[in-house]
Amino acid sequence: MTGVPSPAGSLFRQRVAVLGATGSIGTSTLDVLARHPERFEVVALSAARQVQALAELCARFHPRWAVIEAPHVPALRAALGERGVQGVEVLAGPAGLEAVAAADEVDTVMAAIVGAAGLAPCLAAARAGKRLLLANKEALVVGGEVFLQAVQAGGALLLPIDSEHSAVFQALPDDRRGWATRVDKIVLTASGGPFRTRDPATLGEVTPQEACAHPNWVMGRKISVDSATMMNKALEVIEARYLFGFAPEQIEVVIHPQSVVHSMVQYRDGSVVAQLGTPDMRVPIAYGLSWPERIASGAAPLDFTRLAALTFEAPDPARFPGLRLAWEALRAPAGTTAVLNAANEEAVAAFLEGRLRFDRIHAVNRATLESYAPPRPQVLDDLLTIDREARAVAQDWVRRLGR
Repeated sequence: MTGVPSPAGSLFRQRVAVLGATGSIGTSTLDVLARHPERFEVVALSAARQVQALAELCARFHPRWAVIEAPHVPALRAALGERGVQGVEVLAGPAGLEAVAAADEVDTVMAAIVGAAGLAPCLAAARAGKRLLLANKEALVVGGEVFLQAVQAGGALLLPIDSEHSAVFQALPDDRRGWATRVDKIVLTASGGPFRTRDPATLGEVTPQEACAHPNWVMGRKISVDSATMMNKALEVIEARYLFGFAPEQIEVVIHPQSVVHSMVQYRDGSVVAQLGTPDMRVPIAYGLSWPERIASGAAPLDFTRLAALTFEAPDPARFPGLRLAWEALRAPAGTTAVLNAANEEAVAAFLEGRLRFDRIHAVNRATLESYAPPRPQVLDDLLTIDREARAVAQDWVRRLGR
């Protein structure tokens, strides 16, 4: 989190690019932006292949650019024409994403593209010194020190959007120089997902529909599965390590089923500072957009008189074996966290497609980590090579361990 904040409270309107505009984070971001037209202007929107949804958003927000995968460019242009939308330049694929992320006409980039595909535009935004709202945890999990070096070199302002990391950021001292001397540890909370109390012996029977039915949050399919396995929390541990600079042993995870306490910071004197709120992603999004100010998010406020209880428990290693992989990957050579991310993406995709049992997602992740030793990454191409090679190893393990 380096750089200088935009001149809040002035006549300056932040020009915002929303990458991953049709997903749950993108939709919530656009809801917040629409509530504050005097402060924000949408100048770029992207989607992978959702032509009609992206065209509808362009008709509503009139961005300068719309980015979509190359095969869908003609269809998007046609859909814009059918709606009478003019003045929107359609760009294609990864090159288009990097172009808008680094464009002079963009002040703020909401990085909400799921998976390693979001790494390159995140790096482009970082190198260009943008206010970078990071909802794509893979940028740090895969990018690691390479990504942080780009943030530093570009003078970008990196702000976390994951509810847990936003909560930690809000609970830490304003002066980062005091973090090392004042903070004992950070505590990331996890809902426990839909299988928090399920017998681990039955997890092999889990269906994609069951895994995607999160009890508290509305999320996409991939992150919903990650929540069910708690791999999302493993990735968040890695992200927290890079975001805040604490040692792996200073990061703890506790299960908090109510999703009211979003995370905590424990100080050296024994005090604990927590950030609380309703489980609504518009809260951390609004904070990232407006920091160091605060603006209305549209989320309902907490009513403490109606909170029945706030409970906490330790994660069950038999039910959530993937969680411990975070600390193992952080202690391993550089690039190992990228291997873990690639393996998990392949395993989750195989599960959602019916090619792998739910309880074997962890087996694929573990086997891939043990089978592939990455070279030390120095630049983006190194990271992409690790990602590609680790995926190939994971795919082989999916075939060997699949149904």
